[in-house]
Amino acid sequence: MRAIVLSEKGGPERLEVADVPRPTPGEGQVLVRTQAVGVSYAETQIRAGTLPFPLPLPAVIGAEAAGEVVEVGEGVDAKLLGSTVVGVTGGLGSYAEYALLPAAMTVAVPDGLSPVDALAAAAPGAIALALLHKARLEGGETVLVEAGASSVGTYLVEHAEEFGAGRVIATAGSAAKRDRAARMGADLVIDHGSPDWPGELPDVDVVFESVGGTVARRVLDHLTPGTGRMLYYGLLSGEPAAISAADLMERGVTVTACSGPGWAGEVFTTHLPALLNRLVAGTSRAYVDRTLPLEEAAEAHRLLESRAITGRILLLP
Repeated sequence: MRAIVLSEKGGPERLEVADVPRPTPGEGQVLVRTQAVGVSYAETQIRAGTLPFPLPLPAVIGAEAAGEVVEVGEGVDAKLLGSTVVGVTGGLGSYAEYALLPAAMTVAVPDGLSPVDALAAAAPGAIALALLHKARLEGGETVLVEAGASSVGTYLVEHAEEFGAGRVIATAGSAAKRDRAARMGADLVIDHGSPDWPGELPDVDVVFESVGGTVARRVLDHLTPGTGRMLYYGLLSGEPAAISAADLMERGVTVTACSGPGWAGEVFTTHLPALLNRLVAGTSRAYVDRTLPLEEAAEAHRLLESRAITGRILLLP
């Protein structure tokens, strides 16, 4: 089968088309003939080696796929054969014509929804729904969405008011992305290209933190003392949030790490099916910037790294 293989960490040119053996599903897995493959900014960091990630080389990277189940492993219901599903691989293997996915991390694509739209919205939309539920907004609170025009950030901005936010503040690094965040519903959009942007913040009640590093620590200073909550789910800076227990005690705020197996299970068993139903009902949307052939995975990475993209990039095998 055709796949995109990374043999050495580095620039986008390290992603090369190759013929590799078609995988065989093990216990609890399904083999999917991919019809759409997701590309994320985190994968550009994995490729470059700037994001900590166990990566035995050579490897086929990629975490998101949608397509037809063509083979099932032991313990998986054979009724899945022939169905169209969307899901994640667990971190590797989706940049290919066939991909192995844990059956527990897949959801059937509803009738009337294309694999492209399902995949474009699936992971970012489901993560956003999970974050909004976890935030337990009380009505009228001010929320901050970092990277408000990113794949997850777009859904957070768009649906924050629906979940009880009174005021939505977003950050974005380009004029086009700031315009997008405003169109999605942000009341205030801050240019996070400025190194001093956290100093422009008013007090906020809830922060959806996706940057990490020292930015997270500076934003913490603007959380409402006593009741402020930070939901930490991303690492765009490539560095963990520079926050200590003493920092939390000083303001009496909470930081919740939205990650790990329990979190992933909740996202995919509860919020992904809900997101797909919202797409069918028209209460959520899929945002696709463009689709590219599988062979142009390197170009997809270049586009993501240019930060000029305002929707998902998908590869079509």
